[in-house]
Amino acid sequence: MGLKQWLMPAISARLLSRERLLRRRASAEAARRRAGQPHLLHYFHQVDDPYSTLAAACLPELLARYDVALQAHVVGPPPDSAAPERERLVAYSRRDAQLLARRWGLDFNDPGQQPTPQRMALTTALLVSAAQQGLFVELAGPLSVALWRGTSLELPLTPAAPEIVQRHLAESDALRQRLGHYLGATFFYAGEWYWGLDRLHHLERRLQALGAGRGEVRGPLFPPDADLSDAVALDAPPPIDFFFSLRSPYSAIVAPRVFELGRLTGAPVRLRYLLPMVMRGLPVPKTKRSYIAADAAREAFERSIPFGRLNDPVGRPTERGLALIPHAENQGLGQRYVLAFMHAVWAQGVDAGSERGLRRIVETAGLSWDGARAALQDETWRASAERNREALFALGLWGVPSFQVGSLAVWGQDRLGLVQQALLAPAKGVR
Repeated sequence: MGLKQWLMPAISARLLSRERLLRRRASAEAARRRAGQPHLLHYFHQVDDPYSTLAAACLPELLARYDVALQAHVVGPPPDSAAPERERLVAYSRRDAQLLARRWGLDFNDPGQQPTPQRMALTTALLVSAAQQGLFVELAGPLSVALWRGTSLELPLTPAAPEIVQRHLAESDALRQRLGHYLGATFFYAGEWYWGLDRLHHLERRLQALGAGRGEVRGPLFPPDADLSDAVALDAPPPIDFFFSLRSPYSAIVAPRVFELGRLTGAPVRLRYLLPMVMRGLPVPKTKRSYIAADAAREAFERSIPFGRLNDPVGRPTERGLALIPHAENQGLGQRYVLAFMHAVWAQGVDAGSERGLRRIVETAGLSWDGARAALQDETWRASAERNREALFALGLWGVPSFQVGSLAVWGQDRLGLVQQALLAPAKGVR
């Protein structure tokens, strides 16, 4: 084991521990009280981002629930390094935002294309003007809806001048980068990031714990979907295609949940493994890696899934790990093996690139080490991983974890609830 593999588990366990997170929150609150400052919430809005449209729609209710001061920042799109498949991201964001809008009763319909540059420029100038005049909370939602509908609003608001818009965007982009993020629809409060509707419940619970709620505020606006807890008898449920990477923290924390969903519904879960993005020539910048690790730790705690003592399996550990998936499946132990690998590298800090580490994973899954060593010589997994990548791209997706069940294809561990809903819909008579 190299020095990096030896140190990484201890360092990551400290950095991602719940105790450290709570200490940092307490320290930030103590500093705020000493300075006599209000609860300051930064919101970063990307004009042509559907998720920002949904986030803007909830701002009035959010500020009605909590005693916070909001500073709005209009930002540009993420840099290329953080959005390596930009066209797919843009198209998928519209489809996914439409699903979210229907889920929560919000106003967004995918028009099948982005707004025109002319409408974008006008809406950007109006939003910058609204931010500068303290009208952003009231006007961002209606302006965003009008942008996507292709309609106009009669507003007592003059668009900001081009030079003011450019200065605002540049300053907002720089602030977002300095604070440690890259996306729109993001909230930053006292050292911590919250992306879109999917993470707003973390922010709300934090504010509630601080006593920042107005009146009797209970529960979040957008609670996370509850996992199925009891078996459901379904008539020939369709398979769940589970696209994942052994190096993806979100894949690691959703794997136990999707396998449990398959068990409770009788839906077969097909293992569609891929090489990690970085091993496919797609860079992942440090800011993105840091945010994902911290966010995955927060999500894992929410779901009571062990996570945080990491030993990054990039490179040889992932290749050897993938090589054994077909072998494990042939033994009827595919899911057990994937869970053993994920738990070892993401929660126990096991070096899967070492003989000792991989043997531990193999035997935890109930496989024989002698059989696994022989299977490591079989390179056919590479062709399977490439076919899985092609299938994923054909669905209009590119990242992991992703899921397909029937006609539904979604990206992200946050969307497992939609997979569950699609499986249960026939039993409930939903069409």
